Amino acid sequence: QVQLVESGGGLVQPGESLRLSCIASEFIWNYYNIGWFRQVPGKERAGVGCMSNEDGKTHFRDSVKGRFTISRDASKNTVYLQMNNLKPEDTAVYTCAAGPKFGCYEVEDLRFIGPDDYWGQGTQVTVSP
Repeated sequence: QVQLVESGGGLVQPGESLRLSCIASEFIWNYYNIGWFRQVPGKERAGVGCMSNEDGKTHFRDSVKGRFTISRDASKNTVYLQMNNLKPEDTAVYTCAAGPKFGCYEVEDLRFIGPDDYWGQGTQVTVSP
């Protein structure tokens, strides 16, 4: 079954904004933290950020701090990644993911979401003049 579905990607110019959505199944929403990743072809997938279900704190990689935020809408089982002041370096496929060993106490915790855990299909973000 589909557990996570991302949307909201697109083509924007540097300095513009996008908001990505990740709709989670009831199972994922009730039991797992959700994190955001991005990947450029030929490079390793990188953790972007996450929000803790436990305390609501968010954690981001240094390169997006101050530009990206995460919010949640429990009525829609949706996590949002708001991306402001986008840069060409942000171009990537963005994916939300969740797993039982992931707690989102720091951004490095994203590495505990494994390939056999739950991953969305990805949405393309392209930042280009």
